[in-house]
Amino acid sequence: MEYPSRVLSRAVEQISTLPGIGQKTALRMALHLLRRDSQDILSLASAIESLAREIHYCPTCHNICDEGECDICADKNRDSSTICVVEDIRDVIAIEQTGLYRGVYHVLGGKISPMEGIGPADIEIESLTRRIAENTINEIIFALSSTIEGDTTAYYIYRTLPKSIDIKVTSIARGVSIGEEIQYADQMTLARSIRNRIPYENTL
Repeated sequence: MEYPSRVLSRAVEQISTLPGIGQKTALRMALHLLRRDSQDILSLASAIESLAREIHYCPTCHNICDEGECDICADKNRDSSTICVVEDIRDVIAIEQTGLYRGVYHVLGGKISPMEGIGPADIEIESLTRRIAENTINEIIFALSSTIEGDTTAYYIYRTLPKSIDIKVTSIARGVSIGEEIQYADQMTLARSIRNRIPYENTL
């Protein structure tokens, strides 16, 4: 597609790299930005630049944070002996919005998917195993999506847990529909699933 400006063309090209954004949508967004006040555009650009320069990942759970440990890991009122294993940072946000869970998290950053070339070494499984070995952990909660990939990931982690350590392993109840991503579940369903979690062995 030909554009009347190289600057506009570059903006459309970059916007269209975002997930779910095609060339036409990117053009519409770029033209919308041009109708905004220039300060609004600069504020947006500054916020995006800050994402690249200032966002960090918690060295403990891999959640995003501004510096050091994330607020959840640093909160002494949280139960650090209970770890909820999630795929994505959006899952942390969804579970936190229920206001029910008071443990901590471990963000895998994906799930095992041979079809996409994603293996155990490509996500944060090793750091979870190390975290369990180095700390007193009473319960591991699997809050992964009810998909083949999610179930495969949970099963792999379950099999790699140190058998010498007595850890309760549970999974959120299947109030979350089969095939549904955690972040898209409504808060009431997600809250019930966390409250009514079941021993992981019963899901096998």
